[in-house]
Amino acid sequence: MLELAVLGLLHEAPMHGYELRKQLHARLGTFRAFSWGSLYPTLRRLQRAGLIVETVPEELPGTGTSPARTDRAARPGWGRRGRRVYELTAEGKERLDDLLEESGPQAWDDEGFGVHLAFFARTPVEVRMRILEGRRRRVEERREGLRATLTRAGQQIDRYTLELHRIGLDTTEREVRWLNELIAHEQAEARAAAGGPDPPVDTTATDSTVAPTGPSGGDDAEVASSRGAQSDDPDTPARP
Repeated sequence: MLELAVLGLLHEAPMHGYELRKQLHARLGTFRAFSWGSLYPTLRRLQRAGLIVETVPEELPGTGTSPARTDRAARPGWGRRGRRVYELTAEGKERLDDLLEESGPQAWDDEGFGVHLAFFARTPVEVRMRILEGRRRRVEERREGLRATLTRAGQQIDRYTLELHRIGLDTTEREVRWLNELIAHEQAEARAAAGGPDPPVDTTATDSTVAPTGPSGGDDAEVASSRGAQSDDPDTPARP
């Protein structure tokens, strides 16, 4: 999943290692944390595969420093590693598209769902739906397992363990509701894009300013209108 995250961020803009790690934390910190120990081996592997390249920005004439890194490069001990910028190659873009189209179990498990969700804007709509529905099934299975555990355990576990199970159950129930909302939103957008019918309108709400319709109200209104129109015509005798 780190491969997808790195390629996805570099598709947005070239970055050096420190900025890339900051963006990973900002984009995915809620779901998982990435360390230097995992990031740089991944960058080297992607380089060897030809998916990214490492460049050094042009230096200012006579200074030996990058325009964007003049203040840092002037500090003693600042190595060239800090000025290396990683960019996506054409092969890297193709690999990113392939990863974004994956919708198997690895895309909706705990390890991969958050990474895929972070790049849903670039993911095809049908793939988004498969991932969301797969994630919902996974979380519903977890929810039912927690319910069964609470039912079986009863008084056999202490109060603190019971509360641990309860907070887990509450978390899964909230995630199912959240996933239901996301799926409904995706379905509504798909209908709108296809020119399908709008969702059913709530007919329970009425407007007091609307004239009554139906067998009594509508027909009476039409008769009254017809009589009024006839009475305005001087050549037409009034109907008794």
